[in-house]
This record gives sequence, structure tokens and C-alpha cells, in this order.
Amino acid sequence: MLEAVIFDFDGVITDSEILHFRAFNKVLAQHGLELTKKEYYTNYLGLSDVDCFGTLIDENRLGVKRVQIKDLIQQKTRVFEQLARTDGKIIEGVREFLDMLTGARIPIAICSGALRAEIELILEDAGLRRLFDVIVSAEEVTRGKPDPEGFLLTLQRLNETGVTPITPGQCIVIEDSHWGLKAARAAGMHTIAVTNTYDAEQLAAAQRVVHRLSDLTMDDLTGLCR
Repeated sequence: MLEAVIFDFDGVITDSEILHFRAFNKVLAQHGLELTKKEYYTNYLGLSDVDCFGTLIDENRLGVKRVQIKDLIQQKTRVFEQLARTDGKIIEGVREFLDMLTGARIPIAICSGALRAEIELILEDAGLRRLFDVIVSAEEVTRGKPDPEGFLLTLQRLNETGVTPITPGQCIVIEDSHWGLKAARAAGMHTIAVTNTYDAEQLAAAQRVVHRLSDLTMDDLTGLCR
């Protein structure tokens, strides 16, 4: 039985992956580094800010010490917020899908590698914040995707808001990357992938792949949880 839907944020609800790419490069340029779009989407897109900067340091591509990561994240967040206010948008089909879920009284949550301030900013501007029962952001986990920690914490928070306990098998996760799909499977949850960032072949690990969330019906969702 379907009891909850958990969304990734970047690339699922908002078309902001390219904004993160631009914000990262704005900060990295100060240190003589520029990522190509292809390598960012292939190697770094699914990582949290901490893990992205940390990986670049470990790869000896970014010549700073780990203690400087906090400052780099603050710089990147300021750039991202400026871009989000001018260029951020909600992906087509998302509003209709959220309306369907709320109409069916299905609890909905976000589990994202983005920072809470970034998530809240875009949701508030779009008038969608009130729809989400729980938001788990990058600051609240010690291990990002593909580790399942974030999804399990999201489920724990959902259970704190309700009376009847929800199990992992009663949750559907909606993702746009293989990192997220791997984390959702490790958490024991059902998976739907949307092809906003990667093509269907790269998302084949999902139980269902769609081009737009509004293509899905309640029967589609409940069928995954039977």
C-alpha cells in the first residue's frame, strides 16, 4: 500500500542542476579550475556540496585544504541564491503531480543533497512549501547519496508526523540520478526515475521511468507498492 512519496529536489522538482553547475564553476574559477558540463553531470552531480568539493580536493584538482570547504560552500550558496531568484523554475508537470498527491492525501517529503536554504528559497518563491510534510537536506546527514541515510531519516521524520507507522516498502522515491536510485533501493523503497537530467537508459535501475511526473496516475503509484 502506498503511504508516502519522497522527492529528490534538484532535477526532479526544480530545474536547478545547471544553476549548481554554474555556481560551482564561479567559485572554482577563483582557484584556477573549471568543470566541463559533461564531467560535472557524469562525476559530481549527485554529490552534496561537501562531497563535491572534497572529491575535487582528493583528486588533487582543487588546491585548497579541507578546512576551507565550509567557506567554499558559503560562497557557492550565495551565488546559487542569486541565480535561483533570476533563473530558477519548477519543472513542467510537477505542480499537477503534487496536486494529485495532495488530493489523495498522500504524505510527501523531500530528501535532497541540496542545502535547506536553497530548497526553501525555491519552494517559497513557487508557492509550494506548504505541500511538503518533511524536508531533509544536506546538513542533516553525515553520508550523502548513494548512502540510504537521508531516505531513512526522511521516513523517520514522516513517522513522527503521523499515527500509523509507514514502512520503507510503502514509500515511493522519485529521483533523476543513479546515485539517488541506489540510495532509495538500499533503503528498501520503491523507485521512479524522471528523465530531466539523464536519459532512460542511464536510469534503468528504476522500477518505472517517465519523462514527466504528470504522466503518472495514482494507479501507477499504488501498483508499485502492491
